[in-house]
Order: sequence, then structure tokens, then C-alpha cells
Amino acid sequence: MLWLKAFHLIFMVCWFAGLFYLPRILVYFAANEDAATRAQLAIMARKLYRFVTPFMLLTIVFGVALIGTNPGYYLASIWLWAKLAGVACLVLYHLQCGRYVRDANADNNRHGHVFFRFFNEIPVIFLFAIVILAVVRPL
Repeated sequence: MLWLKAFHLIFMVCWFAGLFYLPRILVYFAANEDAATRAQLAIMARKLYRFVTPFMLLTIVFGVALIGTNPGYYLASIWLWAKLAGVACLVLYHLQCGRYVRDANADNNRHGHVFFRFFNEIPVIFLFAIVILAVVRPL
């Protein structure tokens, strides 16, 4: 079980690194007016999105495997369901990042850098909530 937990945490950290950096690239993309720089940032965003998507999937796989070690306990725990709701929101956030990356690569971005600055803060809130739910288990 400790190996499962270790890999779950490793892939979660890798996924979050991408979730923190990807919108930051979009901030720079939206704030920049130079076409060559924007094209390079769009490519960087696309490559990063493709790189971190497997980390999201592996985080989920190892999380499900952890639940499988003691499903009676985990599935009866309110804190786990709250955590899973947060993870579901993060998956939707990840997919929305993919849409923004696709728009950037098609030069069809409709948002300014201020929007992406706020969008960039969303995973921080979920990180705090999910870690507190998993470690403190207040529910």
C-alpha cells in the first residue's frame, strides 16, 4: 500500500506542476503581441499539456488502486467523496486547459492575460482542499 501511495503522490505532484505552469504560459501568450513569441508559447503550452496529461491519468489510476486496498473504509468516508469531487473538478479544469491550449495554437484565443492570471489560481484552492481532506480527514 505504501508503494501505491508513493506513486499516487509522485504523479499528483507532477500533474499539479503542469496545472500550475500551463496557465502561466497562457498568461504570457495573452500578454504578448509578438507573433513569433506567441507561436512559441502556444507550442510550449501544447507540449506541456501532452506531457502532463498522463500524470493526471496515473494519479487517478493509483488513487483508485489505493481505494481498492480497503474499499469498505474508503467508500464509506465522507472525506474521500469530497476529495473525489475536488479531483473531478481538477479533471474538468485540466480539460479546460486543453481547450485554451487548442485555441492558442489555432490563434483563436479570446481571453486576456488578466483572465488567465485568475484562472491560474484555481488549482491552488483545490490543492489546499484536497490535501487537507486526505491528511486531516475533517469529515
